[in-house]
Amino acid sequence: MAKETIAFIKEQLSVIKTTDDSRLSFWKNDERKGVQAAITACIRRLERERKEEDRLHQIMAYERAEQAKGVCIIAGIDEAGRGPLAGPVVAAACILPEGFLPEGINDSKKLSETARDRLYELIMKNCQTGVGIISADEIDQINIYEATKKAMIEAVKALPATPDHLFVDAMVIPVDIHQTSIIKGDAKSASIAAASIIAKVTRDRLMKEYARQYPGYGFEKNMGYGTREHLLGLEKYGITPQHRKTFAPVKEMLQ
Repeated sequence: MAKETIAFIKEQLSVIKTTDDSRLSFWKNDERKGVQAAITACIRRLERERKEEDRLHQIMAYERAEQAKGVCIIAGIDEAGRGPLAGPVVAAACILPEGFLPEGINDSKKLSETARDRLYELIMKNCQTGVGIISADEIDQINIYEATKKAMIEAVKALPATPDHLFVDAMVIPVDIHQTSIIKGDAKSASIAAASIIAKVTRDRLMKEYARQYPGYGFEKNMGYGTREHLLGLEKYGITPQHRKTFAPVKEMLQ
């Protein structure tokens, strides 16, 4: 009886879901290098998938704990853009529907731009979301901490439904809703992770638009942070309306 082709075995291995699948045991006896390499790749894939399942289960721990208390509507809150020299601070609020937990959801800073964009589209399509944006001018007027809080409040108010509980990344915001402040919450709570993706993608797209309006600062790459290219642009072209005039070194340039 002719052996299955390596191509056929690879195709079968690609759909195996568990390491105790009998096909794995059977093909382990096949001495062909191509088959053994395919088996190794399959086992590695299964291990990656198991780790991701474990991580996704863990990232819902805060949500499960509140749901066990009878809390129905939970919103995660996060922001993007507290530290840059230019651009707004953006906050997002997100309510995950029951059963929605896309593979790869995580702290937006840990994701590639491609992954963020993919997850952003999924989240915006499936979740209830709200966004708050506070301009550079207003940041200068009320300071970045107060601006961040204001952006978060606006994001909560923009939600289509009023949450019963908020998970907020490392902040407490003055709203009449029960809340939990979670340090590094964007990596610990799926709701906050989703909000972090919305905030980051929204702000990055704004900065890319500002890059077209104000070329020479590299906003499309540095998102307003003080990179060498950005600082050289400040020296050469001066301060734009998008710069935060209370942030160094912009502040010193004005003086």
